[in-house]
Amino acid sequence: MLKRALFFSTPFCLSLKDGQMIVHTKEAPDQKKSIPIEDIGFVILEHQQSSITLPLLNALSDNNVGVVICGENRMPNAMLMNLDSNTTQGESFRDQLQASEPLKKNLWKQVVEAKIRNQAALLTKLGKDGDRLKPYYMNVKSGDSDNREGIAAKIYWNELFGPAFIRSREGATPNNLLNYGYTILRAAVARSLMGSGLFPQFGIFHRNRYNAFPLADDVMEAYRPYVDELVYGLYDQGSEKLTQDTKRELMHILFVDTRFSRIQRPLDVGLTITSASLAKCFAGIGKKINYPKLE
Repeated sequence: MLKRALFFSTPFCLSLKDGQMIVHTKEAPDQKKSIPIEDIGFVILEHQQSSITLPLLNALSDNNVGVVICGENRMPNAMLMNLDSNTTQGESFRDQLQASEPLKKNLWKQVVEAKIRNQAALLTKLGKDGDRLKPYYMNVKSGDSDNREGIAAKIYWNELFGPAFIRSREGATPNNLLNYGYTILRAAVARSLMGSGLFPQFGIFHRNRYNAFPLADDVMEAYRPYVDELVYGLYDQGSEKLTQDTKRELMHILFVDTRFSRIQRPLDVGLTITSASLAKCFAGIGKKINYPKLE
């Protein structure tokens, strides 16, 4: 079932009643709207004067809803995650922690292949030279020991936004749009990993001590081109600033179509397919991460 993503950019009051999220404003407390908790996938709280009750937070957590809290700069700053969202979570955690180094290197190889392949597909889709990336996703070595991901990235960004563009968190636009889109994607990936019984804090490749969700950063790599496509379209239409309308458009990343070998699903649902396949790899009952191919 496709879940709803709710974005609160004004000071709403949120509470719980009879399994429903109750939404109202302080100015009009009698004018309330109710939303079933089971229909919600994400809640993004942007306005600093928003209020939310503890019973509602617990209900959202129990239903594995990703609650994203924004800071004073209106950028996502923190996320509420359920610590017991899967019935076999303990077993999955052990499988993940006991994963061998060769297995991790093989999994990272698959991530890099899928990422560069989707980058190439996006360039081709946009009428650019995607074939330049073909040598880089072919025959990736275990653990990507020769850093094809990094080399391909330079080519990719030059093709996508021109030779003057430098991908950086603090760089010129459209880096700001990319940053926001990636943050939403990261939250969605972390939620799907927890739903599959995996622990986002233990990564395959990303291991920065200051990184709270390294496994999410690993898994999301092959999904980044979907954000890039959305940002490319917005930027091409003249969007350069993170307005409320632009943020809402970027939230649509959760609902873009992703195509697997036999099925097509919205990205938020596709992430559950990918996370479940990764859990099987850690458990030794699968060998391949199931990633979509961008078309």
